[in-house]
Amino acid sequence: QAKDGVTFTTSLTARVFKEDDQPAGMDGVLRDITERKRLEDQFRQSQKMEGIGKLAGGIAHDFNNLLTVISGHTEMAMMDLDPQDPLRNDLQEVQKASVRAADLTRQLLAFSRKQTLQPKILNLNDVITNLDKMLRRVIGEDIDLKIISGEDLWNVEADPGQIEQIIINLAVNARDAMPDGGQMVIETQNVELDEEYAKTHADVVPGPHVMLAISDTGCGMTDEVRMQIFDPFYTTKEEGKGTGLGLSTVYGIVKQSGGNIWVYSEPGKGTAFKVYLPMVAKEADKLSLDADMGDLPRGTETILVVEDEDGVRKLACRSLKKQGYKIIQAANGGEALMIARELEKPVDLLVTDVIMPHMGGVVLVKNLHEIWPDVKVLYMSGYTDNAIAHSGVLDPDKPFIQKPFHPIDLVRKVRRVLDD
Repeated sequence: QAKDGVTFTTSLTARVFKEDDQPAGMDGVLRDITERKRLEDQFRQSQKMEGIGKLAGGIAHDFNNLLTVISGHTEMAMMDLDPQDPLRNDLQEVQKASVRAADLTRQLLAFSRKQTLQPKILNLNDVITNLDKMLRRVIGEDIDLKIISGEDLWNVEADPGQIEQIIINLAVNARDAMPDGGQMVIETQNVELDEEYAKTHADVVPGPHVMLAISDTGCGMTDEVRMQIFDPFYTTKEEGKGTGLGLSTVYGIVKQSGGNIWVYSEPGKGTAFKVYLPMVAKEADKLSLDADMGDLPRGTETILVVEDEDGVRKLACRSLKKQGYKIIQAANGGEALMIARELEKPVDLLVTDVIMPHMGGVVLVKNLHEIWPDVKVLYMSGYTDNAIAHSGVLDPDKPFIQKPFHPIDLVRKVRRVLDD
């Protein structure tokens, strides 16, 4: 314990010295290793999260394929049934369950950093402004929401939908920490993380960052709870009140976006989450919603569907055939190349899975472009595992559909790619 009363961790190296072969005293060196211990704890936490993430990502990827088949065939069966058929109610329950399961797998993929992100250049102030009304509805009238927007805020590169998910998840957690009301502050600010900060915070790269902070005046948390809050399925809420995936999802999105997240909290003194995203020197994109496509579009073009999972491939082919398209299918990249070499003319569109044994979708497209230089491509996957680009980030100009997908969404996406 220091003279000012602060307790710290030490490493003691000491020896007993003797006089006349009898112990006479001790001398040694006492080192303050508090900072080293904190960094070791951060590193252990980071390794633990990495291990859990790999497991979660692998399970979620395989489960996504199964969910695509379940939800897709359920949806198509409902389309074929008479609206008054009593079977529709049973199928609707199956559909609802598959949607909930798909939400869970998306959260696991986000945590494990295996989601395919579609990043844009964003100004976080614009994102928060767009969410303002919804946030006030979510947190309720007994919580005073204050938004402090940083001036001349730098831009970041991130998936706008995922950034919204971060803000909503953290705001909901802050609300739950204040059951009797309180104050929530959402703040943005330009910050320069220096070498000194990076030394005391594991995984931080020094440089200009944009900080997003969400703080509350709620119950706060102990160190023991704080060390576990990003673990999947860990929750302090009552049974049935949460999945325990909210904060692990936030953690995964931040990490996959190249940033870092830190939490500061004390029991009875509230909590502050601070997200740091690297600054990019590019002009912000305009945020917009996809237009409603109305009735399902049809077509007569020829489409080559390449997917190693039989159930997913059959579902995709059946969905597109139903809308009038001519379908050629292949179970892997090698088979697709053989088919391409035998065809007299190019297909109008290639729909391919990203991850496949022996030859993934990106390599297949590279080889096919030697035969068909102008063929259009639509990628599909549950996660990319660095197949399209570093850290699973999909280039904005590459059309992509996320598994599990609905047949309706696939049909609309295919038409959009063909017409683009």
